[in-house]
Amino acid sequence: MVKAVVGANWGDEGKGKITDTLAKEADIIVRFQGGANAGHTIVNDYGKFALHTLPSGVFYSHTTSVIGNGVALNIPILFEEIKSITDRNVPMPKILVSDRAQIVMPYHILFDQYEEERLGGKSFGSTKSGIAPFYSDKYAKIGFQVNELFDEELLKEKVERVVALKNVLLEHLYHKPLIDKDELLETLHSYREMIEPYVCDTATFLENANKEGKTILLEGQLGTLKDPDHGIYPMVTSSSTLASYGAIGAGLAPYDIKQIITVCKAYSSAVGAGAFVSEIFGDEADELRRRGGDGGEFGATTGRPRRMGWFDCVASKYGCRLQGTTDVAFTVLDVLGYLDEIPVCVAYEVDGKETTDFPVTHLLEKAKPVIKKLPGWKCDIRGIKNYDELPENCRKYIEFIEDHIGYPITMVSNGPGREDIIYRESKLK
Repeated sequence: MVKAVVGANWGDEGKGKITDTLAKEADIIVRFQGGANAGHTIVNDYGKFALHTLPSGVFYSHTTSVIGNGVALNIPILFEEIKSITDRNVPMPKILVSDRAQIVMPYHILFDQYEEERLGGKSFGSTKSGIAPFYSDKYAKIGFQVNELFDEELLKEKVERVVALKNVLLEHLYHKPLIDKDELLETLHSYREMIEPYVCDTATFLENANKEGKTILLEGQLGTLKDPDHGIYPMVTSSSTLASYGAIGAGLAPYDIKQIITVCKAYSSAVGAGAFVSEIFGDEADELRRRGGDGGEFGATTGRPRRMGWFDCVASKYGCRLQGTTDVAFTVLDVLGYLDEIPVCVAYEVDGKETTDFPVTHLLEKAKPVIKKLPGWKCDIRGIKNYDELPENCRKYIEFIEDHIGYPITMVSNGPGREDIIYRESKLK
């Protein structure tokens, strides 16, 4: 059975924790898009980890971790990440890398930095991980697939051709040092040595595993609102964040995906620029940021303070719809225990009209939140294992959110650890 774990919002919803929890019963975990530009925070028996490329199931010895063809593969960062977990006594995970995955080149990272510098105050708030230049090259058909590392003549010819093109931009647009093609070729040789033991036809591996009845988890990066087609364009990422892309980025048939677990936070947070209707500021935001997540709401990759807001029913309903949600995992609920009242954004006001439909970006930027306040529960809910044992106001909050987004909340996370999960039967199922 193939399941997908994806985000409903701007990313940072807690997908890593949910994947890590579900991986206990899984055989294979697949990263299917994105690169090292965003991270998943995991808290387990080994400690606290921020993963960027590795799937969040690497901590189980019975699982195989697959880097799918849709991933922006930064080979040195992948190996730094492997070392970062094995240095902390995590057993060496079983890893397979798609021979069709494409490589983040050293110049992609430079071009990302140079373009943000050139744009100045109009920049996109990039993590400068090379992701946009990488995907630009992929769709311009001048990217490097992993399998091309193993054909020396092809590699030499392609390096020469691509470097000539890149150096024109470096010289005349960015006024930066040029790329040395011989140095680049040597770098690619070193990448080849690093990645060779892991490379295979992962699409065929996954097809066979699915036929054998294995459980496969597809792990997405970021969330619906960062999708380049359906998100808050242009302040989006460069690969599709939707579960439907999981079939493409892993090399599976679309009808293979039977369950889509969409992760929503019990409040909202975002890293980077872009429309964020329910955003809060000042002391109110600082307090939620300080209490939030596990040790505060800061980007797992960048360390940047996350922008904070209340739960947004409009964005979350839209996010769940685009994902094709079968189940909602509702995370960091325990964080809200300090509040007397909990504001929830239930609609937007755009040009004087109220709507519960998520609008396009230029209208979104004018939208004002319509807020409803719910009574808080004013106690610590960590350690509770059964839904009926949650405080009444806590249950009412969950059920209010469920009614407004229209998708069943079947998992509730009330702490950072993999065991801090409450399973519930939803009336919507």
